[in-house]
Amino acid sequence: QVQLVESGGGLVQPGGSLRLSCAASGRIFNINAMGWYRQPPGKERELVAAITSGGSTNYADSVKGRFTISRDNAKNAVYLQMSSLKPEDTAVYYCNADGTRYSNGSYLGFNSWGQGTQVTVSS
Repeated sequence: QVQLVESGGGLVQPGGSLRLSCAASGRIFNINAMGWYRQPPGKERELVAAITSGGSTNYADSVKGRFTISRDNAKNAVYLQMSSLKPEDTAVYYCNADGTRYSNGSYLGFNSWGQGTQVTVSS
């Protein structure tokens, strides 16, 4: 199994900044894409940003210019720097990773989720 652990959520005022971190652990062979999703209260989960192992990025239109995703391949970690936060950014943020793991002499694909971290933007 591959586990993802997120950290860095919290309460911040509008216009403020937060940095989310996520680290993957387990018998990982490689990780292709890593990303951040969020689920606002009463709404569906949505993609916020994603990054490939080569560094290509993709952002939701609502966060372009405000959020930056980055990763450290050596640490199997992904980060989300969030700036100019708005109340509508309030949500539970989830980390996701897609790749290949070792299992009993074989290589298996995996797609894992973190437990989620709450981000609340409010004055």
